[in-house]
Amino acid sequence: MVDIDAAGGAASAGILAGAMERPTGHAGDAEGNCTDCGQPVEGRFCANCGQPTHVHRSLLHLGEEMLHGVLHFDARIWRTLPLLAINPGRLTREWVQGRRTRYVSPLAMFLFTVFLMFFAFSFTGGLEPQMNTTLMTPAARAEAIRDLEEARAELAAAREAATGTPGAAALEMGVRAQENAISVMEAQLGQTPSVAPRPDGLTPGSWQAQVHDAVGSGDLKVNMGNGALNDKIKKKLLNPDLALYKIQQTAYKFSFLLIPISIPFVALLFLWRRGSTLYDHGVFVLYSLTAMSILAMFISILGPLWRGFAIVGSLLVTVGVPVHMFAQLKGAYGLSWFSAAWRTLFLLLFCIFAFTLFLLAIIMLGLTG
Repeated sequence: MVDIDAAGGAASAGILAGAMERPTGHAGDAEGNCTDCGQPVEGRFCANCGQPTHVHRSLLHLGEEMLHGVLHFDARIWRTLPLLAINPGRLTREWVQGRRTRYVSPLAMFLFTVFLMFFAFSFTGGLEPQMNTTLMTPAARAEAIRDLEEARAELAAAREAATGTPGAAALEMGVRAQENAISVMEAQLGQTPSVAPRPDGLTPGSWQAQVHDAVGSGDLKVNMGNGALNDKIKKKLLNPDLALYKIQQTAYKFSFLLIPISIPFVALLFLWRRGSTLYDHGVFVLYSLTAMSILAMFISILGPLWRGFAIVGSLLVTVGVPVHMFAQLKGAYGLSWFSAAWRTLFLLLFCIFAFTLFLLAIIMLGLTG
């Protein structure tokens, strides 16, 4: 279901992005009067409404319109993407200064790219919590197995001690924590789980089981100031897979919240600088978010295909992201190297704040919606 919803979201975003653009297409010979507004025309496009004077009625053209609407596939994408990758400052500056017909609009790019990113994530598992698996040497593996055997013995002793003693509930909670830790170790070492299957169907030691147990035992407390709201969130957390699905759905449906959350942070960098408007900052944010979405999608697709890509991906994130932000700031606002450098440092910090606010909003909307 996630894949179907993601595909629907990607198609809807592409259609919406296409609707925001100026109508394009091949125009034929003039037909005397515009078929849309009825005004006399002499060229290939109507001077009154902009519609091509030749109206196609072929199945081939219908396919072309579908391709353009869903994928937004025209010549402008090939002028926009290279600049977004290697010269984002120029792309941002040219759009702000009004040279727009040759490029895809920042809002259209953002809408389509971010939904395409979630569509890719749904197939690659980029949104699923991953268990930490470490490559071990034979000696390290042998030592880990010995530790596992000791943990199993300690678990048996702890369970026997917890039976019928004062504070049994607290001891039983500690036993469950040990069971979870042992199950994780067994999974990492590829051993058959020694813990019996759970009656609720959750895998012992999994993150779903840990969340479910924490909510059930009261270790995970929810206090939103409203009893009904607290109960609603707890009920969803008792089914962690459903809660995660709701949060994922909310994330791509409300991804546009990143825009109003991010713009004030960028504006803080230019409080005393004249000539920069909130619109300029909005264009900067949209193109920057688009670039980061493309990078995330790129990493999520190539990561599972090439194990060595982990190193390349880490370099792209740790080095490529700051360099891209620096280049976009310097080019878009005409800054000196020093001005762009210190603003880049603050922008990276602001990104953490903005993304944290976005995550909190998405989690709350997903669990309360």
